Amino acid sequence: MKRAGLLRRGLSLMVVFTQVFAGTGVAAQSKLKGKVIVDGSSTVFPITEAAAHDFGKEFPNVSVTVAISGTGGGFKRFVKGETDISNASRPIKPEEFQKAKENGVQFIELPVALDGLSVVVSPKNDWIQEISIPVLQAIYIEGGKVRKWSDVNTAWPNETIKVYSPGTDSGTFDYFKEVVVPKEKSFRADMSTSEDDNVLVTGVSGDKYAIGYFGASYYFENKDKLKAVAVVNPKTRKAVLPEPENVISGEYAPLSRPLFIYVNAKSLRRPEVKQFVDHYINNAARFATQVQYVAIPESVASTAKMFLQNKVLGSTYVTPDNKKREGRLIEVYNVKNVTK
Repeated sequence: MKRAGLLRRGLSLMVVFTQVFAGTGVAAQSKLKGKVIVDGSSTVFPITEAAAHDFGKEFPNVSVTVAISGTGGGFKRFVKGETDISNASRPIKPEEFQKAKENGVQFIELPVALDGLSVVVSPKNDWIQEISIPVLQAIYIEGGKVRKWSDVNTAWPNETIKVYSPGTDSGTFDYFKEVVVPKEKSFRADMSTSEDDNVLVTGVSGDKYAIGYFGASYYFENKDKLKAVAVVNPKTRKAVLPEPENVISGEYAPLSRPLFIYVNAKSLRRPEVKQFVDHYINNAARFATQVQYVAIPESVASTAKMFLQNKVLGSTYVTPDNKKREGRLIEVYNVKNVTK
């Protein structure tokens, strides 16, 4: 499903999915009406877009409105009760969890896919094939020693590296920062940023000396415009591309991560929201692979369905003392770790 033609409006990007099947049996059979409001991660957007499109075929009188304001931007609205669903490319943060609690917003946390965050350059870049985390650090941190490609390798062009990044409201930004940037350091101030990954695609693809990063789906959809750089696994020292099999195996490390939707429990009482979320979670593996992400393990998918069916409220990634819980999805996401 192509997204290159999406309007590039950063925080206010809105896509409304309404399907009208006049004169068909589908429209006659479906009496369900209403609206579902989704906001958040541009990385999760493609999966939710696929779910909304598929849902519209069966329930044409329900509109699913999906906005892209980044994971953090989505949570800002979600914890106030302004949206029904929040797309998130990282787990909810303790401070966001606390805000939701203060506002009386209860929710269900549901993983929907795995992603290999992709480091990309222009196809015209014919000198770099792989990159290590220390080199990414040197490129992206304030005061880093790498500002030209020749700073990495003297045989490479003596040209300034134009650096692209998702915006600060993006979960992808948060995840990359957590993995790449040391705690005592910060991102460089002169990066070109956007909450809309399509803007980053355009920027990187159009500049021979640029580098950027975003969710694998945007790389796979734009393979004709971009080149992925293999990331060196710190443990194995092997350079690995963000292909699905490498994300599943764990070889693509440390830039693999789970993707989520958070569902407002009050919204879930509305038939149109419940029907959409049921449809989404029951078909999440299909939607994930359709937009070139990786389906979550079956054991995790079963737990997500159980959470939804039993309305298990809270987060597995926040501890009872409101701290962040670390660990792999398959280890963390279980009912014993839920904090309400």
